[in-house]
Amino acid sequence: MPRFAANLGHLFTERPLMERFAAAAAAGFTAVELQFPYEVAPSAVKAELEKCRLIQLGINTPQTPEFGLAALPGRERDFDASFKRALDYVIAIGGRAVHCMAGTVPVNQRPAAERVFIKNLARAADDAAKSNIMLLIEPINARDRPGYFLSHLDHAAHIVNAIGAVNVRIQFDCYHLQIMGGDLIKRFEKYLPLIGHVQIAAVPSRHEPDEGEIHYPHVFDAIDALGYGGWISCEYKPRGRTEDGLGWAKAYGVVPQQK
Repeated sequence: MPRFAANLGHLFTERPLMERFAAAAAAGFTAVELQFPYEVAPSAVKAELEKCRLIQLGINTPQTPEFGLAALPGRERDFDASFKRALDYVIAIGGRAVHCMAGTVPVNQRPAAERVFIKNLARAADDAAKSNIMLLIEPINARDRPGYFLSHLDHAAHIVNAIGAVNVRIQFDCYHLQIMGGDLIKRFEKYLPLIGHVQIAAVPSRHEPDEGEIHYPHVFDAIDALGYGGWISCEYKPRGRTEDGLGWAKAYGVVPQQK
């Protein structure tokens, strides 16, 4: 059966960040991921994770005006500093992965950006491997994020293969990839050996995965049948109160804790 995690950058945002862990646990989640938790001391996050008995998955590299630094030519030192901050943080909270955000890149800089992206990730992967941390790269759709360097799944696969590190993998976000080509199940099957994490949201609304053009029960069954053993993270924008929109998840074991 698929295992679902709560993305606390999107779910339970009716509450301050430090109250979302307990809310996720109470709703029946056993794992969470964060986006940009850097304003909160990692010791406080770790204590809350332990208190709520939650598994911590990934975090993103720090947000920047460029939506990341990993593929930006001439910004290698900035990326190194940003990645070190993310790596130190995820290790301190007991997390498992860092999503290395590529950034927006002008078309004329893309050949140079590809070389920079590969070199930056290879260097970061060596450091992350020492603490058993996975690096994730995510194709993000060009409609929501025009100019983002990484928008296509086959491009992400090329980058992962070019680096050749076992701890660099693809974050397969069904929302973005449906917009950028669809055919989710066949493409998931093709690239399964390179996929380290999955995220979900309805298309085009980005709400709960019980509406829109993706029939998620079929997708979940296929992912499960293909033998994917990782987590599927709920990175959607709830239509209203988060708990009120979790009916779709009950069939997969996400049920409120008994009081």
